[in-house]
Amino acid sequence: MVKAVFTTKEISIYNDRPWEFYNFPKTYLNQVEQTVGDLIIYYEPRRISKDLSSRGGMQSYFAVGHVSGIRSDPDREDHFYADIENYVRFEEPVPFRHSDGYFEGNLQRDDGGTNKGAFGRAVRLLRDEEFDLIVRTGFTESLLEPSETQIYSGGLNEPPASFERPIISTIVSRPFRKRAFALQVQKAYDNRCAVTGLRLTNGGGRPEIEAAHIRPVAEDGPDMVQNGIALSRTAHWMFDRGLISISDDMKILRSKKYAMGDAERLINPDGALILPENTALHPHPTFLHFHREAVFCE
Repeated sequence: MVKAVFTTKEISIYNDRPWEFYNFPKTYLNQVEQTVGDLIIYYEPRRISKDLSSRGGMQSYFAVGHVSGIRSDPDREDHFYADIENYVRFEEPVPFRHSDGYFEGNLQRDDGGTNKGAFGRAVRLLRDEEFDLIVRTGFTESLLEPSETQIYSGGLNEPPASFERPIISTIVSRPFRKRAFALQVQKAYDNRCAVTGLRLTNGGGRPEIEAAHIRPVAEDGPDMVQNGIALSRTAHWMFDRGLISISDDMKILRSKKYAMGDAERLINPDGALILPENTALHPHPTFLHFHREAVFCE
């Protein structure tokens, strides 16, 4: 088994759902086969629009996942899918370069320039210490255990003496992914309930807003902000029991089967969901559709 970087972008000729599967051509089959059973890091390249003055794309590492298997693409000859589990986005995107150079040693030539041939490959194998450094940069001390958050100040040729098992066991564990999901959803929604508009904190100043999964974890819902929504405890209860749901145009739907009583007054009067400023973090239609079909008591 070996770790790797999988390159993906929002607008692509490939059918990627990073939290669920990665679509790739036969060119990379050998490399992807080596990653089965191990962890990968997702990278989004810079995107060049038709308007040459406008460039998009994070040009950053943004998430980690576990490759559980490979299967053929039934719709495209010589293409395959890598199935992904335990997908978790970093708290902040990690730029592909740091102060001393590249996180991936193969991207840098001996003269310090960029190895464009290596950089152009969509799947790139990673050394363990490179993976470790990217992950430590992507997650803060609030998520990793104290023993795992010591700042690694050595170069890429000086790996930490012991890192792999602790950090891997941490990021694939349910408690870690639960904490990461909650913090990222609370941050995206600015600790405000998306249904009521209330921003609640306890006596110690900690937010009382809960991070709800739109597609439940028990139904293979991923721990990602686009599958999450910040809710007060009452709104969370209503959402999980199907008394309310969300339309594709982000309107709050009310069940016609059950009367909500006084809880009705808590819902945002204009019926609109209160969303993150960053549109990329809005609920994904795939998960909203699942909730309406499988949970909502219409």
